[in-house]
Amino acid sequence: MRLSGLFVVIIFSMILIGSSSFEGENPDKDKLLIEVIAYVMQRGHYNPKDIDNSFSEHVFDNFIQGIDGQHRFFLQSDINNLKRFRYEIDDQIKRADISFFNMTYDKLLTRMGQVKEFYSELLNDPFDFSIKDSINLNFEKLPYARTLNGLKELWRKRFKLSTLEYYSDLLEQQDYEIENDSTYQIKSKIELEQEARKKTKENIKSYFEIFDEVERNEWFSIYINSITLEFDPHSNYFEPDKKEEFDQNISGKFEGIGARLQKKDQVVEIVEVIVGGPVWKAKALEVGDVILKVAQKDEDAVEIGPMRLSDAVKLIKGPKGTQVYLTVKRVSGVIEEVIINRDVVELEESYAKSSIIQKNEKKYGFIQLPKFYIDFKDQNSRNAASDVKRELLALKKSDVSGIILDLRNNGGGSLRTVVDITGFFIDKGPVVQVKTTGGAKDVLSDEDPTIVWDGSLVVMVNQFSASASEILAAALQDYKRAIILGSKQTFGKGTVQNVIDLNRIISGGTHGDLGAVKVTTDKFYRINGGSTQLEGVRSDIVLKNQYSYIEVGEKDQESPLTWDKIEPTIYKQWGNQTNFDYALSQSENRLKDNPYIQIIEQQARRIQAQQDNYIYTLNYDDYITERDINKKIIDKFSVLKDYKSDLTFEWTLDPGLPVDDSVIERKNRWIEALERDFYISEAVSVLEDLNINLENYPIAQIKK
Repeated sequence: MRLSGLFVVIIFSMILIGSSSFEGENPDKDKLLIEVIAYVMQRGHYNPKDIDNSFSEHVFDNFIQGIDGQHRFFLQSDINNLKRFRYEIDDQIKRADISFFNMTYDKLLTRMGQVKEFYSELLNDPFDFSIKDSINLNFEKLPYARTLNGLKELWRKRFKLSTLEYYSDLLEQQDYEIENDSTYQIKSKIELEQEARKKTKENIKSYFEIFDEVERNEWFSIYINSITLEFDPHSNYFEPDKKEEFDQNISGKFEGIGARLQKKDQVVEIVEVIVGGPVWKAKALEVGDVILKVAQKDEDAVEIGPMRLSDAVKLIKGPKGTQVYLTVKRVSGVIEEVIINRDVVELEESYAKSSIIQKNEKKYGFIQLPKFYIDFKDQNSRNAASDVKRELLALKKSDVSGIILDLRNNGGGSLRTVVDITGFFIDKGPVVQVKTTGGAKDVLSDEDPTIVWDGSLVVMVNQFSASASEILAAALQDYKRAIILGSKQTFGKGTVQNVIDLNRIISGGTHGDLGAVKVTTDKFYRINGGSTQLEGVRSDIVLKNQYSYIEVGEKDQESPLTWDKIEPTIYKQWGNQTNFDYALSQSENRLKDNPYIQIIEQQARRIQAQQDNYIYTLNYDDYITERDINKKIIDKFSVLKDYKSDLTFEWTLDPGLPVDDSVIERKNRWIEALERDFYISEAVSVLEDLNINLENYPIAQIKK
């Protein structure tokens, strides 16, 4: 093997700021991949780690968690036996030795085979739902089963919980049929339990059928990512087919449901709803919802929690025009089935768009920017910067009195567009500092003295505003150019990744396609010197939301880079906004006794409590009681969905985009969402305060 002399040659020129195969068994290829990955991560990562005993320990934990985090297969004796590798993996990586993986993989297959042999007998006898019993699913704190009988008992309880869910649904459906169909033939509870148990059995059969299709290289990819994860949460290995999926995600066009998923602790969770996609159109899912099961038309549902995320995605995605049936656990705790019509999900709906807001005979502009997009292959095509500039000029022409820039749920994108957009609101000056692998620092600045918008400005953010969004918000905050309104802090991702084609590192040989790796190579710093890593951007005006107490930020990820600071750059704050502090104090007065804020606080606390609940009852009466209590609590928060502001919104046409029924429907749906957005109402009030001529107000009133 010969390694390339210049590491920089192998790095793609395309820079991304967050957004988120080999066949059969080939040990020689696996060893080669380990060697190449170790080389790339240590030579190319922004903050390379020593591959030592501590590193080894974490890789061990990552891998065991990745393949059996729910304690479905391994016994405690297996874990104890494998622990002899706990401090040897570092040495194995250096020798390109895969003994730990081989032993773990072999033991996993053995235990899977044993579970496949006994699971059927656990579903032969009826479940007694009158018994007071429960199951604890807090696997992070629970030990593995000590014996095969203990493992059987764990599986039995899982089967009972699944059957209880089916059973309660069948009873509820039967009650509905009895009420609405006089010819309906009533089934006994014994028959319904048998039917529910049959569904559970069919479900676990499908589960193992999918596992049987998982090849060795896919398990090995989990091991590789257990290594890259130890460097930071955004460095990932892509098998060749996964790299293709990554490229498709960048293009933003695919067939599916239009939602991005994340798997953590064996839970598949919605982390983004793509604007314009089927889920968005149907208002079917929201961030934080968990997908429990997936079914195709006329087929039984399959539990996806135990699956690899890629396998779950394959079940959920599908051709345009087909339907997928999802069993979803809402953020509120309610479990229900959602039917989604798959469609083509296009980038068009991720583009910037604007609306004119009218209040008290004044006009205000609203620009929503879902991501910082750009086509790296065609520098002359539309991008986030050119589109935002177009929207600003259109709003300016409409004589608006202030602008709201909405970066909520914006996970990042192109660095170049961030610098350009910041420049629309300031004179020439620095925007962000970037430190690269090796410690070199670069200051990226706006060199254009033209200011597109010099009026009042509010930037909206939340916990899901990440990376590029944080650069823009931080720069405008440091210049004191805008008021940042939203969650206590943004996501806290202050790093850049580059995608490296592993095949370009090695010349010659018949190793086949090695895939690619995404490596963190740069770190961002504000112009005031502070990093956005972990800390994010702290809002000037804090507005809580339902996710305020859920762990969703960079600080809650595995192995994040640390926060630090460097020397600030030279910059001059914006001097045209004289009543900045007045606007902040007025907002504080409005919000402290606002009833909606109090309800949002209660909702956030409730969701936090639900997230911490790992105990599930296996008693039918208790199950129904808990379900009814949850529904009553959810009804208490329905007032938030009924909110409607006194603002008037007028959507603006996208130039060159034909106005058909679909476009009108999307725009009207968007306007409806804006009207029900309490946070926009407060942002408009802040703009009003920024525009007030304080000379006309008594000092006592200003200080109020």
